[in-house]
Amino acid sequence: MRAFSPKTYCPTVAVGPLWRVALAFVATFPPLLLYIAALAASPVAGAQSPAKIPRVGVLSERGPTDPFLVAFRQGLQEAGYVEGRNIAIEYRYAAGVIGRSADLVAELLRLDVDVLVVGGATATRAAKSATTTVPIVFALVGDPVGFGLVTSLARPGGNATGLSNLVTPLSGKQLELLKAAVPRLSRVVVLHNPLNSGAALTATREAARALAIELLVLEVRQPDDLAGVFAKLTATRAGAVLALSDPVFGNESALAKLAGEARLPAMYSRREFAEAGGLMAYGPNFSDNYRRAATYVDRILKGARPGDLPVEQPTKFEFVINLRTAKTLGLAIPPSLLQRADQVLE
Repeated sequence: MRAFSPKTYCPTVAVGPLWRVALAFVATFPPLLLYIAALAASPVAGAQSPAKIPRVGVLSERGPTDPFLVAFRQGLQEAGYVEGRNIAIEYRYAAGVIGRSADLVAELLRLDVDVLVVGGATATRAAKSATTTVPIVFALVGDPVGFGLVTSLARPGGNATGLSNLVTPLSGKQLELLKAAVPRLSRVVVLHNPLNSGAALTATREAARALAIELLVLEVRQPDDLAGVFAKLTATRAGAVLALSDPVFGNESALAKLAGEARLPAMYSRREFAEAGGLMAYGPNFSDNYRRAATYVDRILKGARPGDLPVEQPTKFEFVINLRTAKTLGLAIPPSLLQRADQVLE
């Protein structure tokens, strides 16, 4: 094949008088010639620009290794999304410091995200305070109606919806199970974050009165407070620890280790704590909530209004006992309680 060169650009064919005039006109105006050449060189002249892929902002209450984010990405994949191909995700991490939520939400909104995904009540309040137009999907709000985040579970209204973890009424059940594991239990230390667990603490106090248990309530506002709090436990002569659900306790291994060193039986809201060495856990599967949150994102991106999507509540609660930890503590778990467990770690 003959090589293409400027000399061979115009084939030597007979050109009529009209075409000679047109070519002479174009040659007289170089900018016009350049414009025509650019059109000819364009691979798809007049083609539309690529469609904008949706952008989702995710505020993790923990860090980049948060297993809840793994579950959320799994849910997106199940819905047909591939990160970087047909969806973009912007992450921000609170690292257990929920007071940072407002600033991190503001950062995500400045990125012009189409949907905000957040965890608990504090992060959801920060998101709702920052925007009334960007859809918000929450994954772990204990009492969405009580916190004033939605009008009702069936018809949330506004720009927020998502999933409840029902941890507020569960704290009483957790205390009951702790008493069943340690029948002579009379004094329990309750670890809570006053910024996020007021309603759960109230439910715990009511259960304690019914079980004749004295509560010693200690505040944990930052993850760095934990070591100092546990240093005070020796003087309390407590028989067990109940950690109310809160992102400040996100480091399961650290909290389980501190309870183990204090030789105190401990109850938590998530199975991950029992797997990390805690004695017991009772509550919904938080990872599953995040996986389900992806379905809300999918529906919103396809045109659904968040105010029309009912808030989903968990229907299954997991009771996990770590028998290895019980043996380390010299604690004999009653057989009747072991039979109630969904999983016994041996």
